[in-house]
Amino acid sequence: MARPAPSQDGPGLFDLEAPAPKVVDSTSTTSSRRLIVEADGGSRGNPGPAAYGALVRDGETGEVLNSEGLCLGVTTNNVAEYSGLIAGLEMARAIDADAAVDVRMDSRLVIEQQAGRWKVKHPAMRPLAAQARALHPCGVSWTWVPREQNKAADALVNAALDGKPRDRR
Repeated sequence: MARPAPSQDGPGLFDLEAPAPKVVDSTSTTSSRRLIVEADGGSRGNPGPAAYGALVRDGETGEVLNSEGLCLGVTTNNVAEYSGLIAGLEMARAIDADAAVDVRMDSRLVIEQQAGRWKVKHPAMRPLAAQARALHPCGVSWTWVPREQNKAADALVNAALDGKPRDRR
């Protein structure tokens, strides 16, 4: 018996396997440089006081090239996650607009929506999702990582929420 296709809205009854963690855009880049964007967002309460954190690493050396962690006021965790993604993509574009970019986040919702596997259902999220898509450089890949592997971006979120924001350079 054929298994039903997975829902584009998120996991369903027959989606017992975790989705593939990475999707690579098949368009090629004109630069051989690779950048890694690590992004996170969080709120204390949902909605509640919220912040995002994002950093860009050199894909070869792992060196942090730029980072930012800022408060957003009172909003939801999903708005904070998308805000972190947008900040990370903006920093990557400023560093090298033609570089291949690997986005790593612990928000499965954002990763799956940006990879095109899940729909953006919430009307308030659509403008943020569209803004993030508009910032995609060629050669972007989407990787979901466990929270433990997203500690640097998470630390920027918590520092901002604790009154120690970090502006990008």
